[in-house]
Amino acid sequence: MEIMVGLHNIREEHQGCVVTAGNFDGVHHGHQILLNHLIAKSTELGVPSLLLTFEPQPREFFAGSAVPARLTRFREKITLLQRTELDRVLCLPFNERTANTPARWVVDVLLNKMLAVKYLVIGDDWRFGKGAEGNYAMLKEAGDRYGFGVSQLGTVTLEHERVSSSRIREMLASGDLVEAEKLLGHPYFIMGRVVYGRQLGRQIGSPTVNIRLQRYRSALNGVFSVSVDGLEKSYDGIANIGIRPTVDGKEPLLEVHIFDFDENVYGRLLTVRFHRKIREEQKFESIDALKTQIQADIGVAREWFARG
Repeated sequence: MEIMVGLHNIREEHQGCVVTAGNFDGVHHGHQILLNHLIAKSTELGVPSLLLTFEPQPREFFAGSAVPARLTRFREKITLLQRTELDRVLCLPFNERTANTPARWVVDVLLNKMLAVKYLVIGDDWRFGKGAEGNYAMLKEAGDRYGFGVSQLGTVTLEHERVSSSRIREMLASGDLVEAEKLLGHPYFIMGRVVYGRQLGRQIGSPTVNIRLQRYRSALNGVFSVSVDGLEKSYDGIANIGIRPTVDGKEPLLEVHIFDFDENVYGRLLTVRFHRKIREEQKFESIDALKTQIQADIGVAREWFARG
């Protein structure tokens, strides 16, 4: 799968494709159905498939400090998209200039001239251009004028409820990882490189690998049973995701205690898969109280894994 970042990387060889567009946060069950439609049309017409997306997501740009939780950061999104037969991803920066781009320019210049789109598949809620003025009707009119097809995928439901990123965020926030996995179509995970921490876990007998969450709000908070991939094999473990109030933490951090593992893995790219929520993050009266609770949490997680 080819990844292009920025309009300046669109080349002549990228012209003539079928396109879809959107945030694709989580690459959930609904997104996967849309991608299947796109790839089927790509095969039918004999041209490459392309996903147009943005970083940051438009809602993050407009929300400012009230930014919603992310299901997938860019690397995680790309990892999920690479599991499909999608040919290309075009990622455009979303900034003040992007926000003020007229919808007509998106259609006439980006889609028609720069990409020479042959077919466009969109979800039922996609809007584009300044003031979100661009919609399916505008695309359909442009398709009739320029000679490309346009189709709109209806709402995808599972068990009579709409599959959406916002619904998945609600499931994760409530700790319902089983329902979230059904809607996602894959286990929820976070990827990141291991960074140096304060070594507090090692001091209290439960060493951890630490992954910064950077500027994004996590969809999860609390203590979880997890699996860790990216080492010589998959390991079970326990993770805390939050600000660590007992030790006066200042920024969100993913800390993972990997069972039966004690090696230096700083700088390694790991994937942490979340299985079951054990409890909420909380502030303890002392480090000793925290240590006691961590050992209890480890016991709960080990018992859960032992039951299969």
